[in-house]
Amino acid sequence: MTDLADYTTLGLGGPAKTFVTASTEADLIDAVRAADAAGEPVLLIGGGSNLVIADDGFPGAVVHVASRGVRYAAADGHVDVTVAAGEDWDDVVAAVVAEGLAGLECLSGIPGRAGATPIQNVGAYGHEVAEVITAVRVFDRRGGQIRILPNERCRFSYRTSLFKAGEPGRYLVLDVTFRLARQARSMPVTYAELASELDVEQGERAGVSEVRSGVLNIRARKGMLLDPGDPDSRSAGSFFTNPVLSAGEFARVAAAAGGPVPRFDAGGGRVKVPAAWLIERAGFGKGYGAPGRARVSSKHTLALVNAGGATTADLLALAREIRDGVRAAFGVTLEPEPTLVGVAL
Repeated sequence: MTDLADYTTLGLGGPAKTFVTASTEADLIDAVRAADAAGEPVLLIGGGSNLVIADDGFPGAVVHVASRGVRYAAADGHVDVTVAAGEDWDDVVAAVVAEGLAGLECLSGIPGRAGATPIQNVGAYGHEVAEVITAVRVFDRRGGQIRILPNERCRFSYRTSLFKAGEPGRYLVLDVTFRLARQARSMPVTYAELASELDVEQGERAGVSEVRSGVLNIRARKGMLLDPGDPDSRSAGSFFTNPVLSAGEFARVAAAAGGPVPRFDAGGGRVKVPAAWLIERAGFGKGYGAPGRARVSSKHTLALVNAGGATTADLLALAREIRDGVRAAFGVTLEPEPTLVGVAL
């Protein structure tokens, strides 16, 4: 049996009942069709960067998405870039930045495959893929046919989409089309930390390559770039999403904090509060946890790390402790960002 720990950035997860690598779109569809016909559950794995898999593994077919292909179509000052699901995401970002295309530069350094980006509505440093996706081409497992879903059908919102929350598992992402601007300047730099890194004002633009470099520098300092020499990078990235609060909820957090609380406008009178700030103020500082097992990253409190000898059960026990501690301190229940497979908080 294939050990799924070898296919996740956490290095956690038990064996798969069956495992197949799909190197082409046809292989991908055939593998899923075969599992569906046999009545077996299906788990798709790309880069394994957003998965927490049970120690018992997965009792069905695991399909490793490895399809390749990038197509460029230019028109009217923009370029539509269509990317196969199995392409490495940061390789795609690096390539479009090198082409002088703006729109993805703030999403540099995020591990995983392109096909996962619309599912999670991947975002970072003030931007998300929903801003530039025009269409997602999918295999509809219910109808057994290939379909093209335009942006407005994808139900994108903060870190979720139709594919994750609306009808999870129904659609198999085959490729994604991004509409990017052919320009030397980036999208507006709205994130304060990135603006400071680039020495620009919030809302200003910078060179697309400079923005990419700035994002990579910040992520490296936080242990958010995959690096075999950095144990803090053995994580699933941000483990919790930033909570979006009503005015009343935020007032209660501010009262509990007894001082200023960082926040970002989330629209509709709601605000987003950094989960990392809540975690640290609730007593879970950098490095918190069991030495050699599961702990908080020594660089960023939002990442939970397999320090070498952890199990998935260890990691989830730590996550529950943090979630419950934040709830006790601030009345806010943090939600996990990674996909949990065979386990739950």
